[in-house]
Amino acid sequence: MTKAAAPLLDRDPLAEEVAAFLVANPDFLAHRPELYRALAPPRRVHGENLADHMVAMVAAERARLNTIEAEMQEALANGRAGAGLALRVRLAVLALMRARDVTDTIGQELPPLLRVESCTLLAEPRRAGRSGLPRQGVRPLPDGAVTRLLGPGRDARIRTEPTEAELLHAEAAPLVARDALVRVPLCCGTPCILALGARDAATLPARQAAQTLAFLGRAVAAALSR
Repeated sequence: MTKAAAPLLDRDPLAEEVAAFLVANPDFLAHRPELYRALAPPRRVHGENLADHMVAMVAAERARLNTIEAEMQEALANGRAGAGLALRVRLAVLALMRARDVTDTIGQELPPLLRVESCTLLAEPRRAGRSGLPRQGVRPLPDGAVTRLLGPGRDARIRTEPTEAELLHAEAAPLVARDALVRVPLCCGTPCILALGARDAATLPARQAAQTLAFLGRAVAAALSR
């Protein structure tokens, strides 16, 4: 088959039928080796125009297995990172349970426990008829910021390219390469989030972390309600 014939084959309505036939009869060419000389081979062998389909099949299978192995390694790495985060969150929850000053514990004790550069509690102003924030140590956010930053229906969000870092992480902003925003469901209804800023991306894995961080947000809310 010449190079000029290839485009014609792509437009030939019989091409799909031929392909389907070969899939349904995988040993067709094995029983008709003379056809190999008429085919454009995936690889030349000994200088002859002979298709070494075994080599082509092995190469394709190796490529597929390499892809599967890479996906498995990524899944294992994400699993290990997720398990490490879960353990650190448990330690953080224990610290919240014994905390006398919750906001101070969030800002001072939680960063080393979670292995992040910053841990900041932020809230929007209360609705009409109310004033102030839940308590001292909570940084203010503009109206509507929680929904805008988290997105509708989300309790936690990992961001690989943090925005508004100075607003969320204050003086630690230059160090933050990845952050996590976690909803804190306060009983008073004030929109509130916990912002975690990390220098090391592995500290806040992009997968298998949302539920763990959402649990941390609920634990912070429970501690604040005491």
